[in-house]
Amino acid sequence: MTLKPWVKNWLQRLRKLVITLVVLHLVYLVVLRWVDPPITITQLNNWMSGYGLKRDYIDFDKMSPNIRLAVMASEDQLFPDHNGFDLKSIKKALERNKKSKRIRGASTISQQVAKNVFLWQGRSWFRKGLEVYFTFMIELLWPKERILEMYLNVAEMGKGIFGIEAAARTYFKKPASKLTRAEAARIAACLPNPKKYKAEPASPYVARRTSWILNQMNNLEGDEDVAKLLEVPSDKKTKKKKK
Repeated sequence: MTLKPWVKNWLQRLRKLVITLVVLHLVYLVVLRWVDPPITITQLNNWMSGYGLKRDYIDFDKMSPNIRLAVMASEDQLFPDHNGFDLKSIKKALERNKKSKRIRGASTISQQVAKNVFLWQGRSWFRKGLEVYFTFMIELLWPKERILEMYLNVAEMGKGIFGIEAAARTYFKKPASKLTRAEAARIAACLPNPKKYKAEPASPYVARRTSWILNQMNNLEGDEDVAKLLEVPSDKKTKKKKK
């Protein structure tokens, strides 16, 4: 069957468009290994919904080791070891969700970065499929330090508050580099629902969860792989010495 000229022309244009989009998105993925995103869909939606936008991206070495440890203890204790997915937690979540009306996820920090940076909030299978793809890609192209740095810069930590620097200054009137263990744990305690919970003043739920996170931080601190993510990467140390 011979295609009509206009159909053939349309298909060629579509093919070029698809190739262009694939190349552009791969370039964007690589660029984001070093450059912070100008804005995310979630940030834009919050701003358009009237929540405002408090955000101040900072480098990995400007983030207190306490907050790095707190979010791993709270959100993803296997973060240093997995390839983006915690299969055991996903299986447990699926089994739990069959028995409960309250849907709970088992997203790793890497999955949350994929969702927060490249996608929109939601629970559709299409969005979840894209999340799996972007999680695989950032694990392939970015080091763990960059994934954790990106998470702490783009995660929603309050109404209109994105990133640890904005959260630290809003709740505790200090830069993220000065956060104590308790303050870091309190911010991490709000992450499951940052629009509902506040780090300061802390609700009874946040106070209970903070205690749990502090215990988990103590348990994780001796882990060799976790300890590496609490240090300043060697390239950052070199830059500091040059200054």
